[in-house]
Amino acid sequence: MESRTWWDGVRPYTERQPIAAFLLGMSSGFPYAMIGATLTTRLAQDGIDKKTVTAFSLAFLVYNLKFLWAWIVDGVRLPILSRLGQRVSWLIVAGVLVIAAVINLALVDARADIQATAIAAIFVGLAGATFDIVIDAYRIEILEPRQLGVGSGMSQYGWRIGSAGAGALALVVAERAGWSSAYLACAIFALPAMITGLWLREPQRYRAPVERRGMGEAIRAVWGPFVQFFARPGAIVVLVFILVHKVGDTLANLTLRLLFDDLGFTGDEIAFYDVFVGFWAYLIGIFIGGILYARLGLKRSVLLALVLMAVSNLSFAALAAAGHSNLGMASAIGFENIASGYGGVVVIAYFSALCDLRFTAAQFALISAAASVVGRVATGTTAGALVERFGYVDFYLLTTVLALPGVALFWWMSRSGLVDRSIGSAGTAGEGDAREGAAPLT
Repeated sequence: MESRTWWDGVRPYTERQPIAAFLLGMSSGFPYAMIGATLTTRLAQDGIDKKTVTAFSLAFLVYNLKFLWAWIVDGVRLPILSRLGQRVSWLIVAGVLVIAAVINLALVDARADIQATAIAAIFVGLAGATFDIVIDAYRIEILEPRQLGVGSGMSQYGWRIGSAGAGALALVVAERAGWSSAYLACAIFALPAMITGLWLREPQRYRAPVERRGMGEAIRAVWGPFVQFFARPGAIVVLVFILVHKVGDTLANLTLRLLFDDLGFTGDEIAFYDVFVGFWAYLIGIFIGGILYARLGLKRSVLLALVLMAVSNLSFAALAAAGHSNLGMASAIGFENIASGYGGVVVIAYFSALCDLRFTAAQFALISAAASVVGRVATGTTAGALVERFGYVDFYLLTTVLALPGVALFWWMSRSGLVDRSIGSAGTAGEGDAREGAAPLT
């Protein structure tokens, strides 16, 4: 087996496909800011009551439902633009939809018509989710199997910068020219993905589904991607892993701000440690993830990530037991964000490798929705009650225990060969093979 050096882990960051993944991530991240913290600030400044403001978070639910229409991106050819290719034409159309949705949200007046504002926010969510579908498919298909780890990392770098950059730009422009101008300015963040599609053109790894001529073929276009996925050996086990692997981590993260408030940390301390330190620790974790994915291979890097994410919950149990401690907070936040950044890279690389290149959009939309739905439902319905019943220390110990089934299941999947058998053509077609193990360091 060919040996690998440390430079082999860093070099992919300089290749054009991972750089393109960074630009795609920027465009993917900015719609979140437009209907997230930025919209919350805008509505609050317009004098909208807190109950109504928080209800706008429902606009994010469409992201969990995107698998319902992702098959359209795989199978529907767009007139005229289709000459650019299936993925590039949809990148252009979805980008235009996002720009139109953001402009629409820019022009509504929440004080005059809160219902129109809500509809505009949902429109941004729908357009953003569709943009996400296309971006994820395009990213997976431009990356070779050996680049999946680094490409996932660069995409997350872009997502963070796109989300934070759009949010910051909106605040700066709004202070000087109002919220309408702020949203209009932020629409430019849709351009990096559209330009990337025109730059790299249609992915060489794209595989067109079988041409559909009749109603039966059209109907099969909807459920065909899911049938193909579940026809694989052990597909149900893989789905169970996808559903449960982040339950403990999601439960823990939802309650962190409650913990910090109850421990008496000031707003300045939370801003510095949770936001500033956490942001840079997360970026460091992403960089480490890309390197270790190349060094360790898929199975070992994902197993290590699951262990680290489980252990990171223990750091918050220790902080809760210790009480107000700036060093403890910095250590817990730093470790948790490095683990999450690293884990996000390698786990997303695995999920990307699961896709069949004929159905990349539909299958990754299903996988990404399944990966978050259990954790979000569990956190929204039980987290606060569990903290009140057990206290913070025992709660974070519980979240650690809840993370262990995902660790054990993936270990068994690796040992039994199920991980290798579950990999789709996205993890095998092209240079490299996601199923290969790590080579020794030289």
